[in-house]
Amino acid sequence: MSDIESTQHEAAPEGPSGDSAVWRRRVPYLVVLALAISGVAYTNISHKPLVGYWEFLALATGVLCVVTNWPGPDKNARFQLMWMQAAHWVAVLVAMNIMLLASVQQILPSPATSLVLLILLALGTFLAGLGLLSLPICLLGVAMAFTVPAIAWLKLSVLFLVLAAVLLLGIGMVFWQRHADRRRSARGFGSAAGTRTADSRGTLDA
Repeated sequence: MSDIESTQHEAAPEGPSGDSAVWRRRVPYLVVLALAISGVAYTNISHKPLVGYWEFLALATGVLCVVTNWPGPDKNARFQLMWMQAAHWVAVLVAMNIMLLASVQQILPSPATSLVLLILLALGTFLAGLGLLSLPICLLGVAMAFTVPAIAWLKLSVLFLVLAAVLLLGIGMVFWQRHADRRRSARGFGSAAGTRTADSRGTLDA
């Protein structure tokens, strides 16, 4: 019975250390997602396409897929993983470079090109996760895909967001002013009540 309990204690991760280990494993996925969003944001601001940035990000995502799903000592499994991921991401890079051709760039503006490259990267990431049966990689691809309509909506709704922020700021200032007035009135009532009490005590003493 003691052996079973000791095995369970060894298998169960500790609270803070287990959580920190989980967060460390999620850091590469968050870094890739942040790089993708930063690339689209920079393109929307500068209106200049980042030609080599998306190829680099696709290669980085491919390396992430290989590193996070690296098999054990089986050399055949390692070789299969490497050549399948290489073929997969080469296909994604070919699709990206087709979108970067001069004839295609004459049709699409720079922000639209970045969104198309991001959706290709998201699709490649999601399909790589399906092939590897990796839920985190699939979720990374889904998150990249959702950033495309989110960025487009944000670009169209900047004025609405600014007006909403100004409205919330005004409402907050009104409520803060009312709260401050109530506190002042409460303090004034307390000081008046204390003065009245002192006067009544002085009258009684007299």
